[in-house]
Amino acid sequence: MNEAKYGEHYSVLKKEIMELFDLHKIVEDSQEVYGDLTFGAGGHSCAILENFPKAFLHAFDQDKEALANGIERLEAGSYSSRAKIHHSNFENFSTVIDEGLLFNGVLLDAGVSSHQFDSGGRGFSFRFDAHLDMRMNNDESIKPASHYINTLSEAELLKIFREYGEEKFSNNIVRSILERREVSPITKTKELEDICFHSYPKKLRHGKIHPATKSFQALRIHVNRELDVLTNVIGQVIPRLKVGGIFAIISFHSLEDRIVKHRFRDLLSGDIPIEILTKKPLLPSKEEIFENSRSRSAKLRVVKRLEEWPRKNKYR
Repeated sequence: MNEAKYGEHYSVLKKEIMELFDLHKIVEDSQEVYGDLTFGAGGHSCAILENFPKAFLHAFDQDKEALANGIERLEAGSYSSRAKIHHSNFENFSTVIDEGLLFNGVLLDAGVSSHQFDSGGRGFSFRFDAHLDMRMNNDESIKPASHYINTLSEAELLKIFREYGEEKFSNNIVRSILERREVSPITKTKELEDICFHSYPKKLRHGKIHPATKSFQALRIHVNRELDVLTNVIGQVIPRLKVGGIFAIISFHSLEDRIVKHRFRDLLSGDIPIEILTKKPLLPSKEEIFENSRSRSAKLRVVKRLEEWPRKNKYR
């Protein structure tokens, strides 16, 4: 069913992140520990292990396919003895990682992996006709997108499309969903795509952004609780950084970036001395965007743990 195998993957902002980790490397550190909270295809994880040969890496991924690929890739690169992949949502960071273990650097690459988009059977993309699933973790306890499309109320669906998709034509789309599901359940990606397409005014159906794009994004965010888990993990990681350690987060849409920006600033009023290293987010170079168009929306924000609060801090 149009399944994509893990292969070569373009790791967004990899060069910049490795440079940041190297620039803020803690001198004479006897135990270098790094974290990659979204292993995915393993590009960032393997780059960390390659660039820091004394480091041990803790990586997370809730996707079973990513987990299997990760084990294979680490073995192929002879990194197995210096890495551990945790089959877990990174929201569980503080409970999965042993108490007292501190990190030199942690990376979180938020959003959906290219593999998930390109795997037709996963239901993330309307390029393929597949079950409307969208689960990053296909555990039976997590409901697929089709469940929500067919059971949520009009008000609940409107809230999802408006808040998570910022969709201007939410009213039209939701009205059409309610009408369609009265006839039969909506279970396929192409069914939802068709509803979104015909819910747009005719003159706007063939613009740069497909009419289904924002609705699919919104539904995916809801299914995987993406904004909630991102919000929850930031406060867990900061206390587990060594003095001088950094936490780097890549986001891919404004909702994620806003959360990262505000959570970093909120933590400036906490008990742990930190410094925001990116007053404005770092963006991919023109060369990277040319090589990988999916990186064009990426934004990187970075925070550093300090020994004591700086005397001047305009955010405090």
